[in-house]
Amino acid sequence: MPVKKFAEHVMDFLKEEDGPTAVEYAVMIALMGATCLAILRGTDMNTVSDANDLTSQLGG
Repeated sequence: MPVKKFAEHVMDFLKEEDGPTAVEYAVMIALMGATCLAILRGTDMNTVSDANDLTSQLGG
């Protein structure tokens, strides 16, 4: 039965250390990406304009 062999391969993969480690890294990267997107979406053009004005005032 191909389904039984596939299930055995999945179980072997999960028992090894590489499987859970890869999943942990994937989750961590996804969370970092979501955080970066949230930060970028929160930064609107008014914030950028205010930062540029402040930099101009400080510089001269």
